[in-house]
Amino acid sequence: MNKFTIALASAASLAIVACAEEPADNTAMDDAAMADQMANDDAAMVGETANIVEVAQGNPDFSTLVSAVTSANLGETLSGPGPYTVFAPTNAAFEKIPQATRDELMSEAGREDLTGILTYHVVEGETMAAALTAAIEGAGAGGYEITTVNGATLTATLVDGNVVLTDAAGNTSTVTGTDVDASNGVIHSIDTVLMPA
Repeated sequence: MNKFTIALASAASLAIVACAEEPADNTAMDDAAMADQMANDDAAMVGETANIVEVAQGNPDFSTLVSAVTSANLGETLSGPGPYTVFAPTNAAFEKIPQATRDELMSEAGREDLTGILTYHVVEGETMAAALTAAIEGAGAGGYEITTVNGATLTATLVDGNVVLTDAAGNTSTVTGTDVDASNGVIHSIDTVLMPA
């Protein structure tokens, strides 16, 4: 019994000595790892709670879209509960529109037209890329018709494995990025601004 007690005490002493002799570098590494984990947890939490507008604001490729949403006074709507699916034109997509037209749309006089264009890129409900692709495949050769918040429709088709949206004027836009999650929906980036008429 005494031998067992001595062995146990010796093991405990060795464990205490081992902990006491742990290099400071390992403690620093543990602190750094813990800080990294906390930062990752914070980022995950932000991702879970950020709404569509906040997610777009955090992506430099959507800075023109964010400016347009602000000009059209749609920030509050797109920050609401939703859920929404947003086909978000990138900055490069907006640059395809002549500068004079962009300036006009972003002015007070162009607000109504801008609102119509932006709401043409929003669909009620959350539609992830896989569900959209399945709907297109199920729709057949004519494509899948999507009714937007603006009331007009888009036609979604698959072209060489990519989702392509066709607007009311017959212009097309390719989905270039998918499933950017937000607390109130999802964002899919597109390479061309769609026009409702």
